[in-house]
Amino acid sequence: MRETLILNAGFEPLSTVSLRRAVVLVMQDKAVVEHAHPGLRVRAADVDLPVPQVIRLRRYVRVPFRQRAPWSRRGVLVRDRHRCAYCGRRATTVDHIVPRSQGGGDTWLNTVAACAADNHRKADRTPAQAGMALSVKPFAPTPADALLLALGFRNGEGLPEWLAVPGGPVPVSAPALPASA
Repeated sequence: MRETLILNAGFEPLSTVSLRRAVVLVMQDKAVVEHAHPGLRVRAADVDLPVPQVIRLRRYVRVPFRQRAPWSRRGVLVRDRHRCAYCGRRATTVDHIVPRSQGGGDTWLNTVAACAADNHRKADRTPAQAGMALSVKPFAPTPADALLLALGFRNGEGLPEWLAVPGGPVPVSAPALPASA
């Protein structure tokens, strides 16, 4: 199912909703379509509107401030684009850099996406103990970054210019590790 990004009246990312919910919000005049999928339209007897990719609420909604996005396995896989942090192949599992048995936790900075073979090969060891090197450095996305990553936007690709401004809400690129790491 297509996901639609909801922006607050001040253009801050709030959450994602289904296409159906986005269309209902637009039809009830509670939101406006800010960015639509090119060439796709929703049509019914009395309705003809573009398929919304980003909608903005007409009225400002107060939300509690969250400084960090909640950690999840799906979030780690999306953040790392389903690519193994060790070999670059398709990742299906999440690996703890410092294993949980050695005190490592479920945090953004301690987990990376990994293919099953590399996760099994590393086993219950740190990458240094297993003789494996990370090709990317894990990072903790902001809540806004996590929303945009979940929708498939990365480094501003596919975003409207007004949302992908330099230094704007989407500086989501995993920094590469230095060659000496």
